[in-house]
Amino acid sequence: MFDTEKSTASAWFRQLRDDIVSAFEALEDSHDTGPFSDAKPGRFEVKETKRQSEDGSDAGGGLMSVMRGGRVFEKVGVNISTVYGTLGERAQHAMAARKGIPGMTEDPRFWASGISLVAHMQNPHVPAVHMNTRMFWTPHAWWFGGGSDLNPCIEYDDDTRHFHATQKSHLDPHGVAHYPRLKDWADKYFYVPHRKRARGVGGIFMDDYCTGNWQADFALTQDIGRAFLPAFLPLVEKRRVQGFSDADKDTQLVHRGLYAEYNLVYDRGTKFGLETGHDPDAVLMSLPPMAKWV
Repeated sequence: MFDTEKSTASAWFRQLRDDIVSAFEALEDSHDTGPFSDAKPGRFEVKETKRQSEDGSDAGGGLMSVMRGGRVFEKVGVNISTVYGTLGERAQHAMAARKGIPGMTEDPRFWASGISLVAHMQNPHVPAVHMNTRMFWTPHAWWFGGGSDLNPCIEYDDDTRHFHATQKSHLDPHGVAHYPRLKDWADKYFYVPHRKRARGVGGIFMDDYCTGNWQADFALTQDIGRAFLPAFLPLVEKRRVQGFSDADKDTQLVHRGLYAEYNLVYDRGTKFGLETGHDPDAVLMSLPPMAKWV
């Protein structure tokens, strides 16, 4: 049951990964003016990840693709995974508390697939960005989740407007109520309580999303993924040529500290990956290469 849907979703996440990796390497090749343009174009290093269950049997894995020290990207990871097995007690409790799924204790099998991306940029005028989409299945329920959000250390109102407008244009065909609801969800989800501030300028986000119509929900999830490149690439192309000062770089490093705090303390994806025994390097690829706390 659901084998076709699982394989369809997993293949889509792989295709989205391939499209993004190609687009990011093209950005590296085309950056021939401005800061870092005399450096060697960056390329992704690809590593296959494996996951084992407690008894040593295969429990899935994925691809970890990371580029470091490029012309445009200081560090960017684009990971995909398809994992399966049984949920441990802590993961079961967290899932049940969030969704109220009956039968989880008696049959804790799960399957999950998705793509996760975080980009930290060389030039502090270019915003950092995060995107992920995923599907989760148990014998008792299935759902989708994900979104993307922009994390500039130096904010530009026109960049924020473009990012949000592009996402809205991709969501509106599925119903005009989606964008304001997912925007509000992102504003709440990416809030950093101990700092009493948002970690960026928002975006869209959903979790535990299931209307009962798999095709419709998958189509919405696909368009969340399709919105990413047209929302982000024009901002990179515009800002990567700008000069910056030491103070600008310092601002970037301090903002990265906020990003790291959020991902380590609150992010559900980080917690789930570590709880279920996935490759810690893949789970923590979202952390910036350098950050600063003052």
